[in-house]
Amino acid sequence: MSNNEIFRQIALSFADTAEVPHFEKQAFRSKKKIFATLIEATGIGVALLTPAEQYVFCKMDEKNIYPVPNKWGLKGATYLNLKNIRKAVLQEILQTAYAISLQPAVSKK
Repeated sequence: MSNNEIFRQIALSFADTAEVPHFEKQAFRSKKKIFATLIEATGIGVALLTPAEQYVFCKMDEKNIYPVPNKWGLKGATYLNLKNIRKAVLQEILQTAYAISLQPAVSKK
């Protein structure tokens, strides 16, 4: 099974998830919102974490887990190098991103 297929299998294993096109990527959605994307051509996944969760996971493997280098990265968007990341770590990251996606949005009043 390819790295992309493993990512896809894990992302779709969570309740009520779907894979949908999202620009040049594939997005994985919970009922509420996108929690991860997959850039198949490069073997890079993106998990949408909180900045605090991003910090913790990046410290585990800084070569293969790192912030997206833009404003999304400051909000917790995290690159995952699927060629080298351990499956157990990938599972934990995607589970965390999925759980975050189920939380109600915070109002900006």
